[in-house]
Amino acid sequence: MAVQERGGEQPDRGRRDDGLRRRAAVAAGALALTGLLSALVPAPEAHAAQAPAAAGAEASAGAGAGAGAGAGAADQSTRTALPAPTGPHAVGTTTRHLVDTGRKDPWKPERGDRQVAISLFYPADRDGATGGKGPAPHMDPSSAAHFGSARGAGSFNYRVHPDAADWTSTRTHARVDAPVARGSRALPVVLYSAGLGDPRTWNTGLVEELASRGYVVVTVDHTYDSSEVRLADGSLAESALPALAGASPAEVDAALRRAVQARVDDTRFVLDTLGSAQWRRGLPGGLGDAVDLRRVGMAGQSAGGFTAAQAMHDDRRIKAGINMDGQMDFPLPDRTGGKLSTVAREGVDRPFLLLGSDGPGAADNRASWSSFRQHTRAWQAELAMAGAAHGTYTDAVSLLPALARQGALPEEDLRQDVGTVRPERAVTATRAYVAAFFDRFLKGRDDRLLDGPSPRFPEMRFRAAPAS
Repeated sequence: MAVQERGGEQPDRGRRDDGLRRRAAVAAGALALTGLLSALVPAPEAHAAQAPAAAGAEASAGAGAGAGAGAGAADQSTRTALPAPTGPHAVGTTTRHLVDTGRKDPWKPERGDRQVAISLFYPADRDGATGGKGPAPHMDPSSAAHFGSARGAGSFNYRVHPDAADWTSTRTHARVDAPVARGSRALPVVLYSAGLGDPRTWNTGLVEELASRGYVVVTVDHTYDSSEVRLADGSLAESALPALAGASPAEVDAALRRAVQARVDDTRFVLDTLGSAQWRRGLPGGLGDAVDLRRVGMAGQSAGGFTAAQAMHDDRRIKAGINMDGQMDFPLPDRTGGKLSTVAREGVDRPFLLLGSDGPGAADNRASWSSFRQHTRAWQAELAMAGAAHGTYTDAVSLLPALARQGALPEEDLRQDVGTVRPERAVTATRAYVAAFFDRFLKGRDDRLLDGPSPRFPEMRFRAAPAS
């Protein structure tokens, strides 16, 4: 693989696979596709049935609105806030657009070489992190406008009414291109992959927490899978997934397999890029020299959790991984007659953590998770958060409750998205267990949280005891 970099623009910040599941059941006919598998065939929501505006018009509305995701929402849209990181460091961020000149785009090969957008979040000094700049946006204006439109993941993954939320106003706690924290040496790296259809920005709260605790976190946008990706030339690459509404079961299966392979290839390409000392020299002050690629972990939610496991199976550079509520199988059997992915059939030989939900869809994970655990030959644990739903492990748990209070989505949809667990408890518990895992296996610091049930987090239930 070869890399070209396009642009160094301000970062794009900021699904719910479960939300697409129900719509897929209609589109796929008699075949009952569940969880992540069925997320490939969304059908338009009733409230999104109107003809969508042209992409250029959406981008213009987002770029010019500043305080509103759409013209009709300017006076009524609700602003949301991400939880602040709690680590000792301030957070810096930077965005890069990469071109893999060794690979055609798997979704749109006629577009040429594969383009991948990434953002890096990293520890910065509190007294010098501002650099005269305010905090970065959760999403850039054009991406925010699309995310909140009838064609974006805010609607098709999370059922927020189109243009009812002011996605442009949400800010991160990270400063663009801030110098890395003084004295930073050998910072471990964590890659993050979002759920199917979600943008790389859709777990910024967790990503910033890890960065504030001394990690370099690289979020990866999987172009034409992600709801939208702003490319280096400013154009917006929209997800190809909604166009699969009404696809046959075989087409759904093929699309999911293509998505997983593209995600793994994207991950390996990003690792190759990070391994280039010349490329790292273009990062903000001191960051390139502080990255320790001997200690790489990966986490993801839903399809991103599947991606983390499969990429770790396929690439030994990844030393530890976390899957947050992601199935690891496919809707139709392969040539061997089975539906399980290779990582579910064979497991891994490095530490891995499974974090599950507590809703009706949790059973969708059982077959692939059980096989994965049976064949994994290293430390492993499986936990479930009481009262959690599929979207609890994303920014949805922090951002959607305020939107529901303002009528931007029904309360019942909110409960199906993020469950009944208190949002602040969900955020605190997720952060604690993710950080404890990477601290233990990338930093060699063990706070014993992963040894068994903790009175600090009664909502976290060990479904299977840690094993080594």
